[in-house]
Amino acid sequence: MEWSQTEITSLSDSALRNVAVHFAETIEDFQQTIREQAEQLTARDEEVKRQKLHIEKLNHELAILKRQRFGTSSEGDHEHQYGLLDSLRDEDIGEVETELNKLVQAVSGSVHPPRKARRQPLPPQLPRVDIRHDPESTQCECGCELERIGADVSEKLDYVTGHFCVERHIRSKWACRSCETVVQAPVDPHVIDGGIPTTRLLAHILTAKYADHQPLYRQRQGFGREGMVLATSTLADWVGRCGFELKPLVEAWQSLLLEQPVLHADETPIGALSPGRGSTQRAYLWAYATTRYAPVQGVVYDFQPTRSGAVSRAFLSGWSGYLVCDDYSGYKAGFKGGITEVACWAHARRKFHELVESSDSPIGKQAMGYIQALYRIEGQAATEGLSAAERQRLRGQHAVPILQKLQAWLIAQQDQLVDGQQTARAIDYTLKRWEALFRYTENGELPIDNNWVENQIRPWALGRNNWLFAGSVRAGQRAANIMSLVQSAKINGLEPRRYLTRVLDAMPTARRSDLPGLFPIQLK
Repeated sequence: MEWSQTEITSLSDSALRNVAVHFAETIEDFQQTIREQAEQLTARDEEVKRQKLHIEKLNHELAILKRQRFGTSSEGDHEHQYGLLDSLRDEDIGEVETELNKLVQAVSGSVHPPRKARRQPLPPQLPRVDIRHDPESTQCECGCELERIGADVSEKLDYVTGHFCVERHIRSKWACRSCETVVQAPVDPHVIDGGIPTTRLLAHILTAKYADHQPLYRQRQGFGREGMVLATSTLADWVGRCGFELKPLVEAWQSLLLEQPVLHADETPIGALSPGRGSTQRAYLWAYATTRYAPVQGVVYDFQPTRSGAVSRAFLSGWSGYLVCDDYSGYKAGFKGGITEVACWAHARRKFHELVESSDSPIGKQAMGYIQALYRIEGQAATEGLSAAERQRLRGQHAVPILQKLQAWLIAQQDQLVDGQQTARAIDYTLKRWEALFRYTENGELPIDNNWVENQIRPWALGRNNWLFAGSVRAGQRAANIMSLVQSAKINGLEPRRYLTRVLDAMPTARRSDLPGLFPIQLK
């Protein structure tokens, strides 16, 4: 509102006060808007600064990877081992370049120049499948009928049940002679922009490597026998780029699992190559899975260069619930911060089984008898398909009396044994963890042991013999991410190759709100 000098002088004192209040409020609103815009600009500048630092870090990592990959190999590297490391570095390079390109585009609007690839024509002897992309309408806005004046043709390499073929994507051009308008169907977004592989071929490569444990050099040999020559470096580049594109889905899947009140946890050593030394060092794969009783079935893997308990605490940060795990000390600190320990009866049973195997111990045999009775009760609950409440009642009626007898018997045996004996150590292990071992009887949602997550680690033990090692932390985490999707798909009865094909088709245009629809539990 604007006021003239004449209008102001003609106002009464009360009216003038109202005008003054109005102007004061307007000024305050204006100042508040300025403050909010300043805060937004500061936050944006901080985000741009953070992204630029990350871009600088990625450029540095990319330079190191290329120097290691294309420089002279160290004399200590075994020829075969170094070849495998090359493919892992190519995967890392592909992933870093994809991430770098997206960050540069977000910060500056320009695209980071990709590596120049010499794209050879696909073999003419491969069968072709034409896929036409035409406009939804061939009528111009002016009312004239469009005429076809040509087409752009791009070819993608596809792989279907043991043989290669070529998809010919034909995008016809349609023109209006009256208004000189040219119409053409847009290029469909793809997980690898401008790349030759279809998502079906990419899903096959990922499944063969991470579900069937076939290294890329072995896949390359198989492709060669089928008449298609693909360099290992090309396959590795595709794997790295897919690994980056799948990260948001894995992170969302992890968030969903961390909403569950009961989780299994376990870890296993993985050989990781130490670049420059030609030798391996010990890294660790951590696995977190929901229970077989949970409404959400799945697993998430976390690759880390250490077995420090801080790794698990960081992964579970902000989560509180029941954690089913072994006696590893790394989990202990979490039990002071809202996490409740549930011990594993399979580990306790293993101690007494070792006694029986090594010395035919009568104490070991009797303890095994008690524990086997507990497992028979669990078997009955599974056979009858009991609900959580029914399972808890069954345990209360039958398992709790057995546990009470077992505890009293173990204490009596402990008093008669000499400290340090193998039998004493087995009994001590069980009694020291008794509260956590007994806890499964108090809640029907809790499992009796940690075997479920150990089963989810087994594929890594199989793959470890073929992969030999992870080439870097980035390569290890990429494997963990893709294996999280592959193994979760298998848990939910999905065929991994078909699942990954559908996911890779959807990811280029998927928004954050779309990701739950791509979880393995949703695509049955």
